Amino acid sequence: MTRYEALLSNIEPQEMILNMGPQHPSTHGVLRLELITDGEIVKEVIPHIGYLHRCFEKHAENLTFQQTIPFTDRMDYLASMNNSHAWAMGVERMLGIDKEIPRRVEYIRVLVCELNRIASHLIAVGTYGIDIGAFTPFLWCFRDREHIMGMLEWASGARMLYNYIWVGGLFYDLPVGFEERCREFVDYFKPKMVELNQLLTDNQIFISRTANVGVLPADVAINYGCSGPMLRGSGIKWDLRRADEYSAYPELEFDIPVGKGLMGTVGDCWDRYKVRIDEIEQSVFVIEQCLERLQKELKRTPDFDPRGKLPRKIVPKAQDFYVRAENPKGELGFYFVCDGRTEIPKRVKARGPSFNNLSVISEISRGVLIADLVAIIGSIDIVLGEVDR
Repeated sequence: MTRYEALLSNIEPQEMILNMGPQHPSTHGVLRLELITDGEIVKEVIPHIGYLHRCFEKHAENLTFQQTIPFTDRMDYLASMNNSHAWAMGVERMLGIDKEIPRRVEYIRVLVCELNRIASHLIAVGTYGIDIGAFTPFLWCFRDREHIMGMLEWASGARMLYNYIWVGGLFYDLPVGFEERCREFVDYFKPKMVELNQLLTDNQIFISRTANVGVLPADVAINYGCSGPMLRGSGIKWDLRRADEYSAYPELEFDIPVGKGLMGTVGDCWDRYKVRIDEIEQSVFVIEQCLERLQKELKRTPDFDPRGKLPRKIVPKAQDFYVRAENPKGELGFYFVCDGRTEIPKRVKARGPSFNNLSVISEISRGVLIADLVAIIGSIDIVLGEVDR
């Protein structure tokens, strides 16, 4: 008998089983939570996943490395650029061409990934506000995200699933005028973040709903393999952009925000929210640096070919290889097993950050109110395409 079967078979007379989902609007996707409640108090949370399973790993084991990139986009579909960046980077390292990638390609990759990071965090913040009852921040966040969606569509031709970062380069160079449009967006966006902080971050009702709720201690976060804002919200300064120093990130300056318990306890819902807000500001800073460097690189390489390093045939030597990158939600990893004979990997294992982040929900939700559970789910910021894969 499993632990969950034991829980369900030992329910007290005053307790009740309550299903939240899989269509509940506060579950951020097709997630079903089975609650054991005593009145309004949540005794246990049993998550049920698998409603959005799309066989990503099976697809990856039947297609070439380049053909799999559109499928990586559909894992965390709110951060497609970051997904394809991790995949392409891993294949380039297996081929041994990662040091040959032009600097302009690396700057463009970081630029579009940070734009996508802001867009993902705006979804997290906006939907979190509406979960708790604040409707206006939701509209503001989607309004500002629309500018980013427009720019990324201009660059790639797709609104959400981009297929832009390829193994060895890019689908296409940035359109003429993209950098200027991006600078205009940065100038427009900075005051909007000030307004959002005034409306939501310092809102006493929002603080009351999130401070000291869903506290995730640092040791529990580590033991469950949490990463990204979930881990940093618990006060641990760990960011793969700094730890692994991949792509152009070693050349760029940015801080790593962590939870400090300013409104409650370190690792509570408010801290996780605040880490995402601070990361948006740091991403804006990174984008400004990329734009400056791109201007210099363009002067050095006027005849730039974004597909110049694309290999004709991608056949890595026989090896087992793991690559990881810092996605908006945490550590996205791909484990490759290659036989050295074909362009199709023998085995691919995807490690989605949302899966580990969601797994801790049972630990941090015991004894809370049902209304607080909604706040906890929103603070985790899950995407079920990445949980189920």
